[in-house]
Amino acid sequence: MDIPLSVLDRSLRRKGQDPADALRRTVRFAQEVEGYGFRRFWVSEHHSVPGVAGSAPTVLAAAVAAATSRIRVGTGGVMLPNHRPLVVAEQFGVLGSLFPGRIDMGLGRSLGFTDGIRRALGHGEADAGDFGTALAELLRWFEGAQPAYPGVHAVPAEGLRVPAYVLAIDGGADIAAAHGLPLVIGAGRRPEKLLRAVGRYREAFTPSAQQGAPYVVVAVAAAVADTAEQAADLLLPEAWATVWSRTRGEFPPLTAAEEIRARTLTEREARYLDEARQSQVSGTGDQVAAALGDLVARSGADELLVSLHTPDEDARLESFRRLVELKTAAPAAG
Repeated sequence: MDIPLSVLDRSLRRKGQDPADALRRTVRFAQEVEGYGFRRFWVSEHHSVPGVAGSAPTVLAAAVAAATSRIRVGTGGVMLPNHRPLVVAEQFGVLGSLFPGRIDMGLGRSLGFTDGIRRALGHGEADAGDFGTALAELLRWFEGAQPAYPGVHAVPAEGLRVPAYVLAIDGGADIAAAHGLPLVIGAGRRPEKLLRAVGRYREAFTPSAQQGAPYVVVAVAAAVADTAEQAADLLLPEAWATVWSRTRGEFPPLTAAEEIRARTLTEREARYLDEARQSQVSGTGDQVAAALGDLVARSGADELLVSLHTPDEDARLESFRRLVELKTAAPAAG
């Protein structure tokens, strides 16, 4: 656990909670965990998802950065297929200008959850396939070397150094390597898939002006509590929301663990719940330290990006406080 720890907050709603409350909760949470010693605080992009309030990550990142003073703030991530690279460059140029040295530009290539969302956004599968091209264009806007649009400049991004990170699912690792950028990848329930992607990334990595060597950030859902059962309960609401989305096509607000345990699950629901929990890490401090230490050892991760979404805000904060206590050494550069 002698590597940097960071936080991913997806602004998930609790059952009965207003989306505005969920967004304010994200900002308050960032203020709290800043004092714990985490390196970064990232927010995400989701559209038309009932259980997720965070639809405009650069706007939310601005609110988080304004409410904090030291922690790096970024996106995990902006889904580049949904946006023109120039607009993304301008948005991060504004963030980088207002909060110099504190902004991270996490970029992904996921599309909207449904065909209706994709049509509303005006983007589809072809845009996801052009992620590498769009990423290269975005980086050139910052460099001021954009030959495709003579006389056009990304103000105030041009000339700024806002670190870019590639959020990858399998093939995205190759894009991160080709552009010489840090790789952010989920632990997932199939470790072998993670290891293959990370291996390809390291082998194919081409140094860039931003990154001279491979840098891997592994994202993982983790919870620490007094007992293994209590910690598992903290992660149960998000796991159940994932089951609901797979069986009903809609990711809902978080339901309390007690309510979920009281349900009689179908065979299909039980199977999906087991799958959703396979990639989660939970337990007492010693158990989580051992599990995360094993994850780092196997993947060679340079940093962990930790998430925990649960209705109990006090327990969530306590889990993150305990988690950072497991870290025994100063962060490495990255």
